[in-house]
Amino acid sequence: MADIIHRIGTTTTPDTVYDALTTLDGLAGWWTNDTTGDPATGGTIKFRFGEAGGFDMRVLDRRPAARVEWEVIDGPAEWIGTHVSFDLASVDGYTIVLFKHEGWREPVEFMAHCSTRWATFLLSLKQYAETGAGEPYPEQVAISNWT
Repeated sequence: MADIIHRIGTTTTPDTVYDALTTLDGLAGWWTNDTTGDPATGGTIKFRFGEAGGFDMRVLDRRPAARVEWEVIDGPAEWIGTHVSFDLASVDGYTIVLFKHEGWREPVEFMAHCSTRWATFLLSLKQYAETGAGEPYPEQVAISNWT
């Protein structure tokens, strides 16, 4: 199994970041503006990226200002059954976000693309938490010929 791991820090509170990860408006503000569904534990959130399709995530864990975890239940074959998590901690005036996309069957080229794409969207999360405006799809940074 292979995993994607990233770490960012924001100058906001864990509560602010948690809200960006657990509300439809927050998720639409930094990841994709086409976000629908039920962000409560046990609910399903649908993230769409135009013609590229998207992902459905089952919310497995929500611990206020501490952790969010999803399981991918629909989307590209490489994503099905993988887990996406965000662990939050306060360190030296920063909210540290430790991001993981775990359980890839193998490190394929699509995983490399997704790792870079996650990095850009995590920077969008940081920007959204700190300023109220991120760069969600379709305004995200272009990184290649894939969305």
